[in-house]
Amino acid sequence: MQRIVPFLWFDDQAEEAVRLYVDLFPDARIDSIQRWPEGTPDAGKVLVVEFTLMGQSWRAMNGGPDHPYTDAVSFQADCDTQEEIDRLWDAFTSEGGREIACGWCADRWGVTWQVTPVRLPELLADPDPGRASRTMVAMQGMIKLDIAALEAAADGH
Repeated sequence: MQRIVPFLWFDDQAEEAVRLYVDLFPDARIDSIQRWPEGTPDAGKVLVVEFTLMGQSWRAMNGGPDHPYTDAVSFQADCDTQEEIDRLWDAFTSEGGREIACGWCADRWGVTWQVTPVRLPELLADPDPGRASRTMVAMQGMIKLDIAALEAAADGH
């Protein structure tokens, strides 16, 4: 059993957000939807959605508008290919999402994501300090990360 679970707070779009997330990631599913009980002002409306992304448990709650997201907390999605980066980036930044910098973006609900190639930490840890430095400089100049451009920068091109 996972002892620490990411818990996302939404105004009233938890189910909509979770449906997007489970569509985007492998090994993803909605595990349960808890609704406000009868006799409460919001009876029948979604309260908490429990879901799994890539084998990890998450929860999302409709708690009202008083707790917006900030960039201080983000979720990193490690991607094997440029196609995967492009697919996630496009999904997160569409319909009111926003691009930030250096592979960071926010989805339409304000949840911040780092869409990162698994190749990036390898390049940054290169034993040749010049390759690592060129990679870092290239990454800092990007909005959405580009694997080919990062590798070209590492190689001095």
